[in-house]
Amino acid sequence: MTNVPELFASNVFNQKVMQELLPKETFKALKRTLDEGIPLELEIANQVAHAMKEWAISKGATHFTHWFQPLTGITAEKHDSFISPAQDGGVIMEFSGKELVKGEPDASSFPSGGKRSTFEARGYTVWDPTAYAFVKDHSLCIPTAFCSYTGEALDKKTPLLRSMETLNEQALRILKLFGSKARHVTTTMGPEQEYFLVDEKLWNQRKDLRMTGRTLFGAKPSKGQEMDDQYFAAIKPRIVKYMEELNEELWKLGILSKTEHNEVAPAQHEMAPVFTTSNLAADQNQLTMEIMKKVARRHGMVCLLHEKPFAGVNGSGKHNNWSIATDEGENLFAPGKTPQENAQFLLFLTAVLKAVDENQDLLRICVASAGNDHRLGANEAPPAIVSIYLGDELEAVLKSIKDGTPYDSKSKSKMSIGVDVLPPIPKDSTDRNRTSPFAFTGNRFEFRSVGSALSISGPNTTLNSILAYALKEYADELEKAVDFEKEL
Repeated sequence: MTNVPELFASNVFNQKVMQELLPKETFKALKRTLDEGIPLELEIANQVAHAMKEWAISKGATHFTHWFQPLTGITAEKHDSFISPAQDGGVIMEFSGKELVKGEPDASSFPSGGKRSTFEARGYTVWDPTAYAFVKDHSLCIPTAFCSYTGEALDKKTPLLRSMETLNEQALRILKLFGSKARHVTTTMGPEQEYFLVDEKLWNQRKDLRMTGRTLFGAKPSKGQEMDDQYFAAIKPRIVKYMEELNEELWKLGILSKTEHNEVAPAQHEMAPVFTTSNLAADQNQLTMEIMKKVARRHGMVCLLHEKPFAGVNGSGKHNNWSIATDEGENLFAPGKTPQENAQFLLFLTAVLKAVDENQDLLRICVASAGNDHRLGANEAPPAIVSIYLGDELEAVLKSIKDGTPYDSKSKSKMSIGVDVLPPIPKDSTDRNRTSPFAFTGNRFEFRSVGSALSISGPNTTLNSILAYALKEYADELEKAVDFEKEL
């Protein structure tokens, strides 16, 4: 029987481990960096590096690597061992703060989008202290940003971190107008991950699947989508075993794997995690895709992350659940019981509407790929044209504001199931239309156009950036108001 609390994050150098292994003042300094973005001094970094090395060695690690997300959309690693020569001919295990904070890999082979010349081959990996280090395959993996010799971002993480900082800055300007004492605003996300599992022997017989990730020839199902009824079917024993091992491997790395089920196509499944901070969620989703593939091979199967591996049936997406919250725990997309009176919520809501309306081309581009463009607009997938659906209640609130008419607040209706022992349940007034590309779902927005194989760093960089720009325009205007509170 798996002891989940004991297993969870057992291979992660998280705050709980830091507090146990670091001196009290060192932990406090590191915590300020994590919570407030204050730069870390080298002396503190040295103490963190020593504790991190000792912990990693106790987990069987012999090497360390600066683990990063280049523009290829996958992850990259360069490994160095902890060994240093000793005078007696032996070795000692060392790891310094300098090695923790910065690495210098050769960047010539990585795509740069034409940002730098090939001869400027050196790159720098820089530790992201807001994302936890972890042990994988006998190596200490340190999440890092990756930039060129001349300082341009060469990865997916650096733009994401920049967008998070920009959104934090602009959101705080708005919150200050409402009298909030918040010191920091963080973006969060929970990416649902869909995937197909096929028998490895059958996969080996299909050159098209092996070479491209999708079938390029063969007959479609004879009755169209009639096979797409698998969502609530019993999970096959072979798949259950796969999911059990997948959960254990993800839990060891502190990934909050929460939900597992069949999806609507045959051999299609989904894993959904709990929300976490955007940059950590991006790291963890990359790990999730890697581990899904590794675990599948152990069970004699192949995990397909292509968005449309089979014609005529549902493809795989990655619903990107996106929200923003303050350091005081306030979700800025939470409408409250009376959304029509919640001016702060309405401001952030309309900022999102403005951002998506004016930048729908950017949102479409950030999810475009050869695989995902086969999926969009087919079966259950959202259409390629970006639009927002808010649900009946919020749509009525905004319409009353637009028309200058009173909002007719109706109590939430309840559904009677018609069985006396089953109580009536409230009817959800938010979106349950699974084909809406960008939908409000209670206290967050769900960007459903993201493809299953895509790095979520790009779409979330775009979301953060366009919302930050809309909030900046609002703040520039509202800060000029003579008496903002009176105007409210």
